[in-house]
Amino acid sequence: MKSITTQHDVPTTTVTSDAGKPALPAACHRFALGLDVDLNYCVTALQCDHGAIKPAQKLTRPQLLKWVREQVAAGHQVHTVYEACGFGYTLHEALVTAGAQSLITTPVKLSPERRRKNDRLDARELCVRLARHLDGHAHELRPIRIPTVAERERRELGRQRDFWVREVRRLENHGRALRLEFEHATLPGNWAGPRVWPKLAGDCSAFVREQLAPVVAQIRAAKATIVQLTARVEATVKAEEVPTGLGALTVGLVEGEVCSWQRFRGRKAVGSYTGCCPSEHSSGGVQRFGHIDRHGNAHVRTLLVEAVWRLLRWQPNWHAGVKYRAKLLHGQSLKKKLAVALARQLAIDLWRWRTGRCSAADLGWTTERGTRSAACGMKPAA
Repeated sequence: MKSITTQHDVPTTTVTSDAGKPALPAACHRFALGLDVDLNYCVTALQCDHGAIKPAQKLTRPQLLKWVREQVAAGHQVHTVYEACGFGYTLHEALVTAGAQSLITTPVKLSPERRRKNDRLDARELCVRLARHLDGHAHELRPIRIPTVAERERRELGRQRDFWVREVRRLENHGRALRLEFEHATLPGNWAGPRVWPKLAGDCSAFVREQLAPVVAQIRAAKATIVQLTARVEATVKAEEVPTGLGALTVGLVEGEVCSWQRFRGRKAVGSYTGCCPSEHSSGGVQRFGHIDRHGNAHVRTLLVEAVWRLLRWQPNWHAGVKYRAKLLHGQSLKKKLAVALARQLAIDLWRWRTGRCSAADLGWTTERGTRSAACGMKPAA
């Protein structure tokens, strides 16, 4: 089995206590591991204390975890870092269980000045940054918050719902394209519905009707899944009072993505998380701002922008809406920019409200028991 070799692979001297029991090794080392992770292997670059970084090695996950457990059992410290990716947090949890101090950092372009990129170079650069981070240079890495299993499951409900919504849209467009090709006619919105499709089927040719039949079944099954997921998302906040115009669905989706409002230390952190902050290119006395940086959660950003338009209609006393109401009467371009600015303010207001820093009334909001009507843009029942 492949093993990691270091410049300190020498017999370790063990100190014996007065009671005759072996104590900790006389020399305890700090190992920093930069990991580039794929499905089957972890390309690992290692530094021991402040020594030279060894050439990266390709290890399987069991080999890496076995080595970590051995070093921790020998009394050494093991620190690891890898970039957030589509493999979730299973490796992080396994490393922590093995005794390592694991970090997951936001993905970054590790070597912007070079036109070379491979797993070994990335692992080495991560190891360099981890070593500097451990020495006190906190800016070298941007560790992410690791959500709990319950938080990940709640977040996944909203993302699965979003997937099935996009799948319904794709299938409906597929049906429209099919009829356009063979009959030079399109299909209306919600054409696969149980009341609409029987009327349209008679107007289609036998071939088109035959090809659309399985598409109709898939669309209806997907919509049934959306209804189930929507109910589960709404159930997380349905017993609470939510601002009129937001509805239980939007609040449940936003809070599922945020995981915990307590994670933010201030309003600037909330605004940055949305990705609605302006980009900047300034120097000296010249200050230039550009389009938004989009360096946040795209799901939250979409939900907030959609919610702003509803709040402007349903919450006339919202303090942010009152501030920009006169400007919203101007051109369409300015209106869209203001909607993004209001989305950032809405995230901050939700954070202040959910953390108890202010009440809904302080923000100019009226509340109601969580319902789907407000979230869907329909008029609430009297």
